[in-house]
Amino acid sequence: MNWAGYALQSLALLFVFITGLLVLLLMVLFVIDRTQKGDAVRRNYPVLGRFRGLFSSLGEFFRQYFFAMDREEMPFNRAQREWVGRAADGHGNTVAFGSTRNLSVIGTPIFVNAAFPPLDGQFAKTEPLEIGPTARQPYVAKSIVNISGMSFGALSAPAVEALSRGAAKAGIWMNTGEGGMSPYHLAGGCDVVFQIGTAKYGVRDLNGNLCDDKLRAAAAHPEVRMFEIKLAQGAKPGKGGILPAEKVTQEIAAIRGIPAGKASLSPNRHDGVDDFGDLLDMVVHIREVTGKPVGFKTVVGSLDPFEELFALIKQRGHAGAPDFITIDGGEGGTGAAPMPLIDLVGMPIREALPLVVNLRDQYGLKERVRIVASGKLVNPGDVAWALCAGADFITSARGFMFSLGCIQALKCNRNTCPTGITTHDTGLQKGLVVEDKYIKVAQYADCLTHEVETIAHSVGVPEPRQMRREHVRLVQANGCSVPMSEMFPRAV
Repeated sequence: MNWAGYALQSLALLFVFITGLLVLLLMVLFVIDRTQKGDAVRRNYPVLGRFRGLFSSLGEFFRQYFFAMDREEMPFNRAQREWVGRAADGHGNTVAFGSTRNLSVIGTPIFVNAAFPPLDGQFAKTEPLEIGPTARQPYVAKSIVNISGMSFGALSAPAVEALSRGAAKAGIWMNTGEGGMSPYHLAGGCDVVFQIGTAKYGVRDLNGNLCDDKLRAAAAHPEVRMFEIKLAQGAKPGKGGILPAEKVTQEIAAIRGIPAGKASLSPNRHDGVDDFGDLLDMVVHIREVTGKPVGFKTVVGSLDPFEELFALIKQRGHAGAPDFITIDGGEGGTGAAPMPLIDLVGMPIREALPLVVNLRDQYGLKERVRIVASGKLVNPGDVAWALCAGADFITSARGFMFSLGCIQALKCNRNTCPTGITTHDTGLQKGLVVEDKYIKVAQYADCLTHEVETIAHSVGVPEPRQMRREHVRLVQANGCSVPMSEMFPRAV
């Protein structure tokens, strides 16, 4: 037999061998599927039933890349993500032909252009704003746009470092999130807001109580400019932070003061803070110990508690007031939370923000208590709307995640993030190159601020904080729009 014959015979034997293996595999899968009890589809349709799970998992991928239109996806659509991507790349954000946005959607903001807007020489850059005038070291914040709380743990080390360096380059602040302050937060030398969560990571004693010595040690870092007491966040009001066990590395455990390899579960609220009187006492205590401005972060469920809060501040006097309040909308994001809380609890920022601002102003606290808005505010229109509503500052988490390269893979809680942002898998982290990403972070912040200034100039004011509610109209159910100033009249 010649060589060609040998080759054909070998191929035939290989084919038979592979076919036999496939048949054996199918038989094994058939037996497994028929005998297992957990999946009715696989039990009734052995082997074939497996394709249902495969197609369900792939559906998310196909919808994102092939089927969903630019404005259809949730929680952020392709148009929003691509705007951030272009801004982070430093590319021009002009578009052609016309808007793809459906302007008849209820609540859509439509900004009121001025008949005679300011000339180029009449524009002004956003002015810095002081926070905490009664603190020993008040903070003069330079930017209206800043980075919201994202813990080291929820985010990877290179992601945190890139955000820190990018924040320093852009001149904005970075919030540590409730996981404590890591070396990566300090790596860039940016302004840092130290968040104190309900577990008090980073500033707790061995029993989990607030430790004054650790507060002083944190405040000794010149980068730490303010402290934020976290009461609640938009994605999970009434539930503490959740960091899955596979993400609690030795390093993260050491920073937080907890065991490695065990899930990090924060209490649902601060022990010993049973009412607003206790909260204001905690604010004053931390401000006295650290010498730096102190505020708190929460979610609005009803205005009644805020009425009680501002009345108590008025009674105690300005010295006992929080220096800022961060209002997170019920649509806010997180790395891990129960679905009912993500979907159903907490007032959206579009309703909550103007109502809280009205109460603050009604009690004469506009210049004393700054309002920080948070909750899916990632594009210029979102930020401009918040300023019109009365916010003094805006913080964003997911906008800056997109600037790092987040593709909305929705795997933040699984330690398998394909972009290296929310994983501690060192192999996946290699995809996030800090030297490249920090520049994108800064460029996104700069572009976002610039385009908010562009909207401000269009409505006829020289700088963004001069925008008011009459400068934006909100689309109603009948397709017509009304000024925000009619829907939410200012208190003063």
